[in-house]
Amino acid sequence: MIETEVQARAYVKSMVGEAAFERVERLTALLLAENQRQNLISKASESQIWQRHMADSAQLLEHVPRETLNATSDPWLDLGTGAGPPGLVIAALLPDLPVCLVESRGRRVEFLQSCVDELGLSQCRVIGDRLERIEPFPVNVISARAFAPLDKLLRLSAPFSTGATRYLLPKGRSAAHELKQQKKPIRAMFHVEQSLTDREAGIIVST
Repeated sequence: MIETEVQARAYVKSMVGEAAFERVERLTALLLAENQRQNLISKASESQIWQRHMADSAQLLEHVPRETLNATSDPWLDLGTGAGPPGLVIAALLPDLPVCLVESRGRRVEFLQSCVDELGLSQCRVIGDRLERIEPFPVNVISARAFAPLDKLLRLSAPFSTGATRYLLPKGRSAAHELKQQKKPIRAMFHVEQSLTDREAGIIVST
C-alpha cells in the first residue's frame, strides 16, 4: 500500500525511465501552479499530489498488458479528464501511446492542451467536447475518474468500446457499491480491484 509521498514518487519512478519520471514531475508542477488559478484539485490534496493523483493514475497500468500499450495500438480514451489524472499522467508516462483526453469545460481544455504542448506529448490529443457529440472510434482502454455514475458511463462510452477494450474506472470508496447496483450481465463483465493508494478505494476493471 502506498501511504506517503515518498512511497508514491518511488512507485511512479519504478514503472518508467528517468525521462518519463521527469515529465510527471513537470506535470505535477504545472498542475499545482494552475490550481492557484482554477480549482482543479482540492487544496487539501495538494500536499499529497503524488499519492492522490500521480501514483493513483499510474497504478492503472498494472491492469493492462504492457505489450498492448504501444504506438500501433488503438488509443487510450480518458473521459472527463479535468485536472489531468488519470489520462494525462498516462500520456506523460508513455509518450508513444496514443491517448485521447475528453473534457468539455473550456478552461480545463486550455490547461490540458498547454500541458500537452509543454511536455511535448505529440501522441496525446485533447478533445474539447462532450462525449456524446464525438464521432465514435475504436479504443484500447477507457478510463474515467469522477466522470459519471457507472451505468451512464457505460452507456455513453459503449460506441467506442470493442470486444477487446479494457475499462479502468477508479471509483473511490463507491466502487463495490456501484458495481453491485448494476444488472447481473454488467456485474459479470467487471470486478473491483483494490486501489494501491487508498485502503478503502477500488477500481472497477473489465474482466
